[in-house]
Amino acid sequence: MIHAVVFDVGECLVDETREYGTWADWLGVPRHTFVAMFGAVIAQGRDYRETFQEFQPGFDLYAEREKRAQAGQPEHFDESDLYDDVRPALAQLRADGLWLGIAGNQTVRAGGILRELFTDDVDLIGTSDDWGASKPDIAFFDRVAEAVPFDVEEILYVGDRIDNDLRPAVASGMPTALVRRGPWATIQWNSQEAKELPTFRVESLLELSGQIAHFNGSKR
Repeated sequence: MIHAVVFDVGECLVDETREYGTWADWLGVPRHTFVAMFGAVIAQGRDYRETFQEFQPGFDLYAEREKRAQAGQPEHFDESDLYDDVRPALAQLRADGLWLGIAGNQTVRAGGILRELFTDDVDLIGTSDDWGASKPDIAFFDRVAEAVPFDVEEILYVGDRIDNDLRPAVASGMPTALVRRGPWATIQWNSQEAKELPTFRVESLLELSGQIAHFNGSKR
């Protein structure tokens, strides 16, 4: 049975449209051009960070984040960037008695923003910078399993990417849910792996409560 639900961050809870738009601005590239290249890189199965290399060879994402911060343009997201279903979905899952967590590839700064936004909503907030392990490394999911007070097969990991989220989560022994939004899920949604790998496929996080209840009911 599923007793805990752990969410990815970008394009699962947070709409990153604004963030990537500011990166296009930082690079001096038209936003629609940046977005087109971003989608092409994902569709080719490449690391999304290669998008930046297309416009600025040798681009170092961490170094550029520091430059942006020093220039008064640090990475930022807030309540307005959350998808509309996030708050009601978390409230429903909490009412269902499920243990909740957030864990994704995020910086220390982003982790601080997440803690401000979700302090009273979840039981765990963990980031790759906190743990020294990042997805798709199985070590990241080992850290999730260590932090959640349930067996690994009782932890549902929810994400928008087959390659970075679901594939390694399944390899670690977790059930998974693929949410259809953002560039990765949109591109990957009709692939055979996206149809067969996840425990659940949802168009909205609001579907999770009913899906989990049905799943758990079948295990009784």
